[in-house]
Amino acid sequence: MIEFKKSFIWGLVLILSGCSFLNSSKDVINMQDYKEIISGKFKDINDVVNLFPKSVADIKARSEYLKELALTGIKDFLNIKPEDRTFDNTARALDVLEANFGAGINALQTYEFVCPDNQIRQACHDISIELEKFSIENFFNKDIYNSFKAYVENISIKENLNAQEKYFLEESMKDYKRSGFDLAEDKFLQIKELKKEISEYRSEFDKNVNADNSFIEVEEFELSGMTPDFINALSKTENGKYILKCDYPTYFEIIKNCTNSNTRKKLYFLFQNRAYPKNIENLNLVINKRDELAKLLGFESFAALDIDSQMAKNPERAEKFLTELADKTIIKMDKEFELFLKDLPEGVVLDANGKMSPWDYSFVVESYKKKYFDIDERVISEYFPVENTINKIFEIYQKFLSLKFELVTVNDLWHKDVFVAKIYDKDGENLKGYLFLDLYPRENKYSHACMIDIIPTTKHKDHEVPSVIMVIANFPKATKEKPALLKHNDVETFFHEFGHAMHGLLGQTELATFSGTNVKRDFVELPSQMFEEWMWDKEMLKLVSSHYKTGQSLPDELIDKKLELKKLDLGYFVTRQVVLSLLSLESFKSGQNKNIDKINKDLYEKYMKNVRFEPETHMQASFGHLMGYSAKYYGYMWSKVFALDMFENIKNSGLLNPEIGQKLINLVLGKGGSVDPDILLKDFLGREPNQEAFLKDIGI
Repeated sequence: MIEFKKSFIWGLVLILSGCSFLNSSKDVINMQDYKEIISGKFKDINDVVNLFPKSVADIKARSEYLKELALTGIKDFLNIKPEDRTFDNTARALDVLEANFGAGINALQTYEFVCPDNQIRQACHDISIELEKFSIENFFNKDIYNSFKAYVENISIKENLNAQEKYFLEESMKDYKRSGFDLAEDKFLQIKELKKEISEYRSEFDKNVNADNSFIEVEEFELSGMTPDFINALSKTENGKYILKCDYPTYFEIIKNCTNSNTRKKLYFLFQNRAYPKNIENLNLVINKRDELAKLLGFESFAALDIDSQMAKNPERAEKFLTELADKTIIKMDKEFELFLKDLPEGVVLDANGKMSPWDYSFVVESYKKKYFDIDERVISEYFPVENTINKIFEIYQKFLSLKFELVTVNDLWHKDVFVAKIYDKDGENLKGYLFLDLYPRENKYSHACMIDIIPTTKHKDHEVPSVIMVIANFPKATKEKPALLKHNDVETFFHEFGHAMHGLLGQTELATFSGTNVKRDFVELPSQMFEEWMWDKEMLKLVSSHYKTGQSLPDELIDKKLELKKLDLGYFVTRQVVLSLLSLESFKSGQNKNIDKINKDLYEKYMKNVRFEPETHMQASFGHLMGYSAKYYGYMWSKVFALDMFENIKNSGLLNPEIGQKLINLVLGKGGSVDPDILLKDFLGREPNQEAFLKDIGI
């Protein structure tokens, strides 16, 4: 998942980068229509599609309108007399203004991730940076803070506010102070300028990753071990060589299955050096500026500032969680490695220090599965044709969460592969939201999988705003001989991102600031990682799978082998996640001009003792979580613990039990960020959460 929007009250900026599908300078949206659209007042599906710009001129026109909207809203806010302030004209007014302004930027930024048109994509990128700076300049405003603070301290106590409204005021005041609004004017202005600079470097970092179209050229003999379908789907150069790009389907297919070690090696180095060296300077500048920002705000480090508002509370607690976890997983990882060493595939040798090459590890694991479990993930993928799999996934979510999905035919989207679903309650009467799915790789498209909130869902009195969400993935495409087939881990990934989407869709709160996935970052991955587990349940796998030729479900024998193999490589996987989490913490500890290459090398060699570190790789140049999740990458493992605890609780009552689904909505998903996560967990589980299910799941 990509970084989520936070309220502009505390001057934080939005996330993604967007673009459009037409390029006519005359094609500019009517601004009255645009006003209605960004506030979630849709007449039909065409209004939803019109969230995305239609030309460079349209992008500029939207930008000017968003600025006007913000300035007018802020002026109206500040003109309210102190004695006339209420929650509705103060707190809620700011929340609505920021939500509408944010929806406009979200759509632009999202579009940069998917738009095939270079000119429009660049325009979205440039305008997004401009609008982010504008938002900091105007929403990061002491006059707004002083008015808000005066209302909270003098007027709000006289109103009969509900729990969510009180929590909003409490959290807002904490964030204001955490952002430096109580500081002297000179320091406050320094903070504002730092935020603008950080925003620009972050945006440039993301752009460089998305624009990286690196590839290698290989002869057919260098693709030994690859299936004819895979080879035939590759593009060729004019002289007949095959092109291997760094998109995820190509990379992982090669790294796991190609028997030519040199091909794996070349693609490994290419993949691990995406956006290098361009992004090294951007990363270093972000690290330095964030350190400077944290010190101005009175924090020891940016990691301390970044985690202060999270479940973990401080970097020390996060680091303790990670190192204690590593103490357990390293033992498992070492045992796994010894198992693999007993029968290495041909061509794989250890170096003089007994370490394996990093481009060999996944190949060794995959070879072990094929040899000792007779499992080839490419064969299993034949049971997961995309269209049927998505329909079955829809079926599961509809039944468990009592929803109804309706696919909508839409013309003039940015690519023919994109499709849209309208999602209703089970009776088909109450529209919950719109879901865009863009699932296949292409040049200049965001290369990973993610879910993006564009318009947050809210409900206040009789006014209801449906969510608008996009799920982006890069699944293998169809060939002439076969339909698009998903690997099991692709299906798991789809369940993960769809879990985020359901959180965004069902988290309908009174205030947009709390809507859907606008929760604490070390909690946000809980629903998605919990829903992944549906695809490790035998009954669910039988339901979702259907061979593209025979229609048969996955045989029991294959499912049993898959379930047995689930724990096989988790020692390595979880330890690697610990390393990445510690890298994110170390990057944002106190100090500037850090040597991230050395930090990465030291962590890798401390924890990943069986696989050699390659100093000529620079994965941090494309590790986008250092921009978005910052010091909080630990949140994946932190929330995984709770996810497994909740999943086991749900499984005991039935994975398709709509009563449990409704309980999940009522006590967790539907609350969004309006309740502290510790309370949500305890309310759902009926007890304090623990690590038992997590440790059992990873085989410890």
